[in-house]
Amino acid sequence: MKMKKYVSLLLCALLLMGLFTGCGSGSKAMTSAASYDMAVAEEAPAARNAAGGTLTDSGASGSTVLPQSRKWIVTVYLSAETEDLDALTAALDETIAALNGYVEDQSVYNGSTYSNRRYRNASLTVRIPAEDVDQFTQQVAGIANVVSKETNRQDVTLSYVATESRMTALQTEETRLLELMAQAETMSDLLEIEARLTDVRYELESVTSQLRLYDNQIDYATIYLTISEVQEYTPVEEPTLWERISGGFLSSLKGLGSGLLDLMVWLIVSSPYLVVMAVIALIVVLLAKRARKHRKAKKAPKDESQQA
Repeated sequence: MKMKKYVSLLLCALLLMGLFTGCGSGSKAMTSAASYDMAVAEEAPAARNAAGGTLTDSGASGSTVLPQSRKWIVTVYLSAETEDLDALTAALDETIAALNGYVEDQSVYNGSTYSNRRYRNASLTVRIPAEDVDQFTQQVAGIANVVSKETNRQDVTLSYVATESRMTALQTEETRLLELMAQAETMSDLLEIEARLTDVRYELESVTSQLRLYDNQIDYATIYLTISEVQEYTPVEEPTLWERISGGFLSSLKGLGSGLLDLMVWLIVSSPYLVVMAVIALIVVLLAKRARKHRKAKKAPKDESQQA
């Protein structure tokens, strides 16, 4: 009976220790993050002024130097154009492999089969080591026409430190529960300790998975790349009035030529149907003429008899 009371008191003490450890870890994480912010304030003004711990910039060039003492999740959105989608895809595969990255997701649209022009495009989700993300975007700009670029940098230092501290506290509690399990004298004490140990291990697994996810997102930047196959690149600079007029006129001529070409292709492809329809229409016209002549022939004797 005394042993049961002793085990119950120890369990309560462990629960209180876990609660205070979690609170202390959160407080420590907040203190550490605050000290980081003070150290980084002079080093990176962009990070100091960022709202919500997130940095966002857009543009085809330029990069931001991030403080090494922080935990950053980098996400890049790229939109590019190419005249040869297959060649660009092959070049991208080589670049990604050279940077020890990988393609997480890829989809290719090969256009419509009802037109002689195939407007193809591709969407890729690329994972690149975070320290090489600027090098990758620069190489993409060298082999394709980058239309737009947006970079998002999320500071997860506070959440990472708090999660890490929580994992340490759970590991300590797990060790102590195993010691108590070895000392348990009654079945009820053993079942009580096992129930708490199951909860601790379940939470520890969840926290460990969260840390692994953080590590993967921090170590590897995520790049969402959209590629369009075009006949002409989108101009980067704003065109002048004359360039707009001449470009619009040439575009109209190309559109007219493409329309005539599409019409010719359609006529050739649809020629069997058109021949059958023409034959049917000719037969209908001949039958209509024959019926009209027959009616006139019947009407003529009646008119002569009336005149007589």
